[in-house]
Formats: sequence, C-alpha cells, structure tokens
Amino acid sequence: MDTKAFKRSLNQSDKYFRKSLGHGEHVADQMKTEYQSSLIQRIRDNNHVLTEGEVTIHLAKSFGFCWGVERAVAMAYETRQHFPTERIWITNEIIHNPGVNQRLRDMNVHFIELVDGQKDFTVVGEGDVVILPAFGASVQEMQLLNDRGCTIVDTTCPWVSKVWNTVEKHKKKDHTSIIHGKYKHEETVATSSFAKTYLVVLNLDEAQYVADYILHSGNRDEFLAKFQNAHSEGFDPDIDLERIGVANQTTMLKGETEAIGKLFEKTMLQKYGPLELNDHFLAFNTICDATQERQDAMFELVDETVDLMLVIGGYNSSNTTHLQEIAIERNIPSYHIDGPERIGPDNRIEHKQLHGELMVTENWLPAGPIAVGVTSGASTPDRAVEAAIERIFQLKGVTNLVAAG
Repeated sequence: MDTKAFKRSLNQSDKYFRKSLGHGEHVADQMKTEYQSSLIQRIRDNNHVLTEGEVTIHLAKSFGFCWGVERAVAMAYETRQHFPTERIWITNEIIHNPGVNQRLRDMNVHFIELVDGQKDFTVVGEGDVVILPAFGASVQEMQLLNDRGCTIVDTTCPWVSKVWNTVEKHKKKDHTSIIHGKYKHEETVATSSFAKTYLVVLNLDEAQYVADYILHSGNRDEFLAKFQNAHSEGFDPDIDLERIGVANQTTMLKGETEAIGKLFEKTMLQKYGPLELNDHFLAFNTICDATQERQDAMFELVDETVDLMLVIGGYNSSNTTHLQEIAIERNIPSYHIDGPERIGPDNRIEHKQLHGELMVTENWLPAGPIAVGVTSGASTPDRAVEAAIERIFQLKGVTNLVAAG
C-alpha cells in the first residue's frame, strides 16, 4: 500500500478534518471550567511548592496535559458540537485518562469495542463520524473508515505524525524501521503500519541483542521467537537488518531512546565503516518535546528532599509509567494512581505497581511532617491533580486548603 499517497488523498477529502472545526472559543471555555485548577495555579505561582500544616507539596515544573493531548480533547469536544445529531465513535481512548474518556461517553460519544482482541468496526456505518485519538490510528483503520463513507476527525498528535514521516523516509530508502516502543501500544501499532519492514524493541537490552545479531549473526529462529509479534510479516534478520533507521514511540524514556539510537549508529559504523554508514543507517529526531520536558522535570523533582512521590495518570499511559520509573530508580517510595478517588479517607491508597498489579497500601502517609513530590502524565488534567493534593492535605488534618488561597 502506498501509505503516503493514501494520506495525501485523505487530506483532500471533504470528509476528513485535521484542524479545528470552528468551535474553538466555546470549547476552550468549557475545558477551562472542567479541567483547570485554581489551586494548581496557586502552587505554580509559588515556585511549585505549597506548605500547609505538616505537608509540603513539591509539584513538578512540567506535568499534566501536553499541547497535543489538549488539542485532541478539544477537537473531540468540537466534534460533538459540530455534529450534534450524528453518531460519533472513537477508535480508541482519546487519551489515557479514565475521567476524560468518561466525560466523552457522557456526551454520547461511543468507543469501538474490542472483540477477541480485535476492534469491532461492524458497528460503524456510512455517515457516522469517527474520531482518531491523539496517538493515531493505523493506515488500515483509516482506509476502512474512508471506504465506508465515514467522516473522519483526526486528532493525531503532530509529534506522532512526525514519527510517521520518519518511517516513510526509511521505507523510501528500503531501510528497516527499528521502533523503540511497546509493540501492542496504539501509537506503535499506528507507526508500524506506515512501514514496509519494521522491528519493535522494548528497551536497551533488546536493542543490544539486535546489535549483537547484526555484528555476529546468530540463531535466526531464536531471534524471530524473541521478537514474535514485534516485527513485520516475513521479517528476516539476516537480510532486513542490513539497512536500518530508528524511530520511537513518543512516550518512551528520552534517555533510553537516545541510547538506542547511538547504539545502532555505532553498530552500523563498526560493521560497514564510516564511508558506507549513511547507506546503512538513518539518524532520527523524533523525541517528543512534551515527554522530554516532563521527564526532565521529574529528574529535577527527585533531587528534592521528598519523602514519597505521587504519580497521577492512566494505568495504560506509557509516559506516566516512565515517570514512576524515575522515582523508583532513586529508591523513593512512589504511588501511581489513575485518579484521586484511589486515595481513601482512612490513609489507604490503591495504586499500581510498576509493571505489576493494583495493590492497596495502608498508612501510606507517615506521621509527622512530610514532603510529597507530585507529578502527572501528559493525559492528566490539573483538576485531577488538585483533587489528589486536597485529599493528601485532608488526611493530614488540613481542611481549609482552598480558602487559604
């Protein structure tokens, strides 16, 4: 499939929308009312620190809604206003935040359900409106919706689109795209759909395995078993790793993505020499600014004297998970919650372990003065952060927090 030509034709369709639908001012007011927070602004204005009673909150200097997420949610709101009577679907969660997704359900926006692990598009009919989420949709999904005569509202983050353009360049030069990401993640599924040949590596260890195979060869069957479901159909490591380019899921850890890029550049340099390097390796620059800013702020935050860390964001949010990883690497007790309601009134918290299950911790806030670091993923509105902070203060006996501001 000529994905570039298909996207070009889609952009020319009068049933395809990539920009505001003309209701921006009203939607901006609505989102301000629903998602912004006077308390969070107060903490920002106080150098991201707030002390009341025995509690000091250290708020990350970059956190919460990024521009791409805010844009996607605003476009979804606009879609409901612009098409007041049409059936509206979303191919996936608009963003990885349960509260925001529930708000859209309350607005009578439907979500495509999974049946036996596959999205059930049989419910979508001609004339329906379909929203593509912030992390995009696969080319095959877009083609299906276009062929069915749907109106498509594409909220894909421009940073994700930038990665797609990089993968298109790989394909044009017959390079395999090595994608740093999670092969099941919606964004990586969409990105890989633009590639002719691809391989998804989860981390630096998997990248090192691939690099060793490039330099020294190895057991082909073992390689394919190791990366089962994480490569293009018919992938042959003995042929398809001769020319490579690097791309990434935009929410991965910046430092690891950079390390993987440098590893493969060094590997191809070692194998083919400096004169042939450009024929075998394509450099990349697809790290999302917002993801990078939130990770940098988290590194700064863990250098503060904090007793524990609260990370707020969807449990399926990759960028939120990586924020928690940073705290764990510094041996700081951390609690990942997907919303303020996980903080109970009896000093108990229901939280997700890193790459693990939900668990309940009793007496998670220690007695006496405490310093709490707080951050949130790029899909978390300020209002949710506000509610979580208020619950912390309430547990420590501060009840007039908002009035004090």
